[in-house]
Amino acid sequence: MKRTLIHNALIVNEGETVQGSIVISDQGYITEVLTHGKPLSAPCDETIDATGCYLLPGVIDDHVHFRDPGLTHKADILSESRAAAAGGVTSIMDMPNTSPQTVTLDALNAKLDLLNEKCIVNHSCYFGATNNNYTEFEKLDRNRICGIKLFMGSSTGNMLVDRQESLRNIFRSTNMLIAVHCEDPAIIRLNTEKYKAQYADADDIPVNKHPNIRSSAACYASSHLAVQLAKETGARLHVLHLSTARELKLLESGSVSSKKITGEACVAHLLFSQSDYRTLNTLIKCNPAVKSKADRDALRAAINDDVIDVIATDHAPHLITEKKGGALKAMSGMPMIQFSLVSMLQLVNEGVFTIEKVVQKMCHAPAQLYGIHERGFIREGYRADLVLVRPESPWTLEKHLIQSKCGWSPLEGRSFDWKVERTFVNGYTVYTEEQVDDSYRGEELRFER
Repeated sequence: MKRTLIHNALIVNEGETVQGSIVISDQGYITEVLTHGKPLSAPCDETIDATGCYLLPGVIDDHVHFRDPGLTHKADILSESRAAAAGGVTSIMDMPNTSPQTVTLDALNAKLDLLNEKCIVNHSCYFGATNNNYTEFEKLDRNRICGIKLFMGSSTGNMLVDRQESLRNIFRSTNMLIAVHCEDPAIIRLNTEKYKAQYADADDIPVNKHPNIRSSAACYASSHLAVQLAKETGARLHVLHLSTARELKLLESGSVSSKKITGEACVAHLLFSQSDYRTLNTLIKCNPAVKSKADRDALRAAINDDVIDVIATDHAPHLITEKKGGALKAMSGMPMIQFSLVSMLQLVNEGVFTIEKVVQKMCHAPAQLYGIHERGFIREGYRADLVLVRPESPWTLEKHLIQSKCGWSPLEGRSFDWKVERTFVNGYTVYTEEQVDDSYRGEELRFER
């Protein structure tokens, strides 16, 4: 059995950072964690010198749109998993608003087959809820499927569920995790009509009005309803891409394992605020909208206070031509997965988070929240999903570095002080020296429920 030693790294794991080394077997497991003076049990066949680097568990992104099948002109599983690997993301959970939508068992099995065929990193996908498919939930393989995705606000893919009885049926028909997009469509419609009237002579509504249309009130009303339904039925609720300070009042502080209602923040809402529309325009248009600096700062504080449980991306590529227009015509969503980890590490440098908190929210908590088997931690016996990052390595994001098929990023031109040096998926090096090895295929995630 081949043994690989990752030697002399700063290992960030379970709330501490400590100098050490780990051993990986050729079967893709962590066999030894050598910290606090623990000696190596036997010689290794290969040594990777990690001096000066931090070794983290691989990032688990619970919220991506890889656009496969049916929307592959803008992204596909292979291209976007290349971006994931280059960014230190070793596991993803894909959303159901593709073409066809993942709302039947046949479509679900086809999606899983596609992921197994094309995905470089480990993977699962959601089953999409509709107004009338809740009877299918009991047929799902709970060990393969990460959860149910419910759109309580209209977004890309026209999967809105807005009938009260349908919502109640969904919440009381499963004890699987229900991941919810929360925006109230009635409030959005009223706001849209108001701004259409105000800009009646214009070709579109300016994009800086997008957070006024998809307003804080729209987010809060829908999130409040979701939390009410979860409490009434005992359902396991995960509120996706929180974007307002007000919504945080619906959640509680504490460890992931102690909660039945959890929340997610996305990288865009942690990086950008309303003033950024002036320079980035529709590049940062997403649903729910990027809102005020006060909202952004409240989200950051809620991560530190353990009110928000995970950091994800809502990675949602569109062609740059599809981002033309304003608040109505430009498509919502942006590619974020490749630069999510380095962006959060940049916030570590700015004193917003600690590196231990970033690892907790991007690696440990997703594994705990979904019950992922043997991933998300640097532990003996766990799969060797790992990322080596080097601090004090300044670089600037230029277009040629982007792996996503869409070929752009709202972060182009930004400088970073952290660099992803190497990404391991099940012990296999899928990214190093700015090169992705796309011959490898990740494994299906398994969930312990």
